[in-house]
Amino acid sequence: MNPLHIKRILLCAVVVCAFIPVSAQKRHKPDNIILMIGDGMGVAQVYAGYTASHGTLNLFTFPVTGFSKTYSASDYITDSGAGATAISTGNKTFNGAIGVGKDSVPAKTILEYAEEKGLSTGLIATSTITHATPASFIAHQADRNNYEAIANDFLKTDIDVFIGGGLEHFSNRKDGRNLLQELRHKGYQVMLSLDSIRNVSQGKLAGFTSRGSNPSKIEGRGDELPDATGTALRILSRNKKGFFLMVEGSQIDWGAHANNTESVVSEVLDFDKAVGIALEFARNDGHTLVIVTADHETGGMILQGGDYVKGTVEGKFATTDHSGVMVPVFAFGPGAEHFQGVQENTDLFKKMMSLYSF
Repeated sequence: MNPLHIKRILLCAVVVCAFIPVSAQKRHKPDNIILMIGDGMGVAQVYAGYTASHGTLNLFTFPVTGFSKTYSASDYITDSGAGATAISTGNKTFNGAIGVGKDSVPAKTILEYAEEKGLSTGLIATSTITHATPASFIAHQADRNNYEAIANDFLKTDIDVFIGGGLEHFSNRKDGRNLLQELRHKGYQVMLSLDSIRNVSQGKLAGFTSRGSNPSKIEGRGDELPDATGTALRILSRNKKGFFLMVEGSQIDWGAHANNTESVVSEVLDFDKAVGIALEFARNDGHTLVIVTADHETGGMILQGGDYVKGTVEGKFATTDHSGVMVPVFAFGPGAEHFQGVQENTDLFKKMMSLYSF
């Protein structure tokens, strides 16, 4: 090609780029990742929520969708411990494990990597904060039922915000330790009600919403999950280096275990409301990746009828336990395109780590 032509082409490229709005020059890697896990949420649970809300769902606005395979190292059908550990550490492990590999050796989690790099970190759950899914991002135990040991592990980290039930695992313990006082000594604001949690806008926060597990949505939990999500984002976003936040809609799983369609739907809609809070933040921020998925499906749920106008759903279940089917993955924001297609649950960890450039 004539050198003069090459110069003209390069000049035109520079001129064109100069007129591209900054907003259109999208970043390919996020500063922040919000990972949202609907425990037990398969495609039937999602579509039941979509039907009950008259054909609207924040999840259905995500531009990228995919699937995740959920089997564990020990079983075709995973439990929440192994499922969440695969996502948090990139390791397939045995059922019941929390933050350890199949050899029971602790595996560093994405939350811990984020802390090392100076990012702010947070965990939210509608179960106890020591329950399998949130615990898998911060604790390292071979048995998910070692709740007091899991609570101890919180004190070994510098997590900035955690909100959920499980106060009893931090106080009135068998070993006599008062972890609430230890948290205060580490600079945490220890809040024991949702009203007080809502009012926090900066600093370290340990927010407890119940002594044990929280009530279900239909039992009157209110807007705890979306409100907690908003509070965490308000605090974590103050760090200019970025943040990692995991939000769990824990009780979708519980409703499916009980084969209760009404409970499943109410929990999906509550979770989707929190998803809406995360999406609004990400759209305004421009540097935030939102990923929504599940650790496994529960109940083998099928839909036998429904009405978008009336918002009614008829669900049936094949089991009161988990199933082995793939679960959906939704992604929005910088790097979202990497989460399309069928992938291992361990790939979610690897992709997040790559996008963070850890």
